[in-house]
Amino acid sequence: MTGPNNTAQCSNISEFTLSGIPGLEDYNFWFGFLITIMYIVAVLGNSTVLYIIKVEPELHEPMYIFLFLLSVVELLIATTVMPQMLGIFWFRQRQITYNLCLTQLFFIHFLSALDSGILVAMAVDRYVAICHPLRYSSILTNQNITKISLVIIVRGAAGMIPFPLLIRRHSLFRRKALTHSYCLHQEVMNLACADIKVNIIYGLFIILYVMGIDSVFISISYLLIIKTVVCLVADASMKAISTCVAHICAVLVYYIPLIGLSVVHRYPSDSVPNLHILFGNIYLLLPPLINPLIYGIKTKQIRTRLSKLLTKFIGQSKSS
Repeated sequence: MTGPNNTAQCSNISEFTLSGIPGLEDYNFWFGFLITIMYIVAVLGNSTVLYIIKVEPELHEPMYIFLFLLSVVELLIATTVMPQMLGIFWFRQRQITYNLCLTQLFFIHFLSALDSGILVAMAVDRYVAICHPLRYSSILTNQNITKISLVIIVRGAAGMIPFPLLIRRHSLFRRKALTHSYCLHQEVMNLACADIKVNIIYGLFIILYVMGIDSVFISISYLLIIKTVVCLVADASMKAISTCVAHICAVLVYYIPLIGLSVVHRYPSDSVPNLHILFGNIYLLLPPLINPLIYGIKTKQIRTRLSKLLTKFIGQSKSS
């Protein structure tokens, strides 16, 4: 695939124009209000999970260490996109400089890769806990957890650094208007007035290298878990499955919007009005919002500690 041969309509741009929701500009205030509520809930939810894991000794286990890392990444993702979206909806600040766009592009893809890698680590944790419970503490030591975390970070950084570098090879673009409220590699590259075959091939490689391999590892982990669970007695199998429910929900919350976004990007934006924007926003906004609720509901220690915190806060409010 190449850009158009005729470069008469191409120009060297210094900024891109981000999109709100075309045709619904009259509702920008309410969209901004909704984004604000979502951002507050995401920050409070993930911060609460981080605090409870830190202060609760019972939660200083591999599963919750990975959850701690997941919450950190979700906070960073929310902070990378939500404040800028508020600028679009409330203050009509739709311009983003070329360099800032590439920086945001890198961090969005990098944090998304970290998200995926942590979900794999959590799947492996569940596999070891259910299939090799006697070796759990000897396999998932603090040293091994640190190594796993470093591998996830290095893989994400190494895989995503080429994205902005590949975009920088192109100096001319057909237009500067983007269809999302933030910058993505697959959209920016399609605006280039040049051969983008390298971008496409590398983008496909990253999808297979990160999301493809990760989804395979998660699937294999759960196939082995199912194989083990069916051999257990009813009570033990139900208990084992219950420890996986929150993680399965987190995986679905991550992968379903990702698949939807990948599918809609195969069609021109004018053929499916606002669908690109809808899936793009769901892909980044839903996990930071939903994951703390999922783990808060499914984790007894988090529920108990949160209940104590709320009771203490209410008591202090009444006494003052």
